[in-house]
Amino acid sequence: MNKPYQSPWRTLMRGSSIALAFTLAACGAEAPPSEPVTEVEAPIEEVLPVMGPERVILGFGDSLMAGYQLEEQQGYPEVLEAVMRTRGINARIIDAGVSGDTTAAGLQRIEFVLDNMGETPDLAIVELGGNDLIRGVVPEVSRENLTGILDALAERDIPVIMMGMRAPPNAGPEYQSAFDNMYPELAAQYNAALVPFFMEPLIANPDLLMGDRIHPTAEGVQAMVAATVDDVIAALPEEES
Repeated sequence: MNKPYQSPWRTLMRGSSIALAFTLAACGAEAPPSEPVTEVEAPIEEVLPVMGPERVILGFGDSLMAGYQLEEQQGYPEVLEAVMRTRGINARIIDAGVSGDTTAAGLQRIEFVLDNMGETPDLAIVELGGNDLIRGVVPEVSRENLTGILDALAERDIPVIMMGMRAPPNAGPEYQSAFDNMYPELAAQYNAALVPFFMEPLIANPDLLMGDRIHPTAEGVQAMVAATVDDVIAALPEEES
C-alpha cells in the first residue's frame, strides 16, 4: 500500500479545543499529554484488492481532521484512507487539517490549499465549526464563512461532503437551531453530501475520548471512520470511463 500523504498543515497550530468543550467537563482545560500509543489496526471487515484510478480526497478541517495528539497514522484522514483501500478503492487522502481553525480561518486558507495541491481532488471533506462554537461566533458569520469555502470548491467543480456539528442546549434555543440547521441547509444549497454529526460516536461512548474529554483517542478515530466511511465512498463521483 502506498504511504499516505504527509500533510504540511497537520503540524501547525495544534492544541485547541473543539465543540465538545460546551458539553464536557474539561471545557477550556489544556489537554494533558496523551499516553504512549501503539499502532492501531484500521476497522477492516474484508480486504479487497485495490483497483482503478487513484481517487484523491482533500480532508479540510480543524483538530478532528488534523489528528490532535495522535501519531501520524492514527488521524482521521489516514485511517479513512486505509479503510477505503481495504474496500478496493485506490484512495489517497490529503490531510489539510489545522488544529484551532475556525470557519473564518478555513476561509482564509482554502484558496491557498487548493492552489498548492498540484491537482484537483475528486472530493473534499469539509469539517469546520466546532471552534466557532467555543468562541461564540454567531451562526450567521459561520454560515457566511462556510459559504465562502463551498463557493471556492464549487468554482473548481470539486464535490463536497460536509461533516456537521451540533450546538449544545446551553447555547440557547435560537443559537442551537440556527447553528444546527446551517449544515443541512448549506449541503442542500450546494448539492453536497452530509454527515449530520461528525462526533456522534464520541458522544455515545466517552471512553473514546482523550483525557481532556474533548478529542478522540485512536480508538475514537476508528469509530468515527467506521461511522462515516460509507458516506464518504457514496459521495465520491463516479470514475470517468
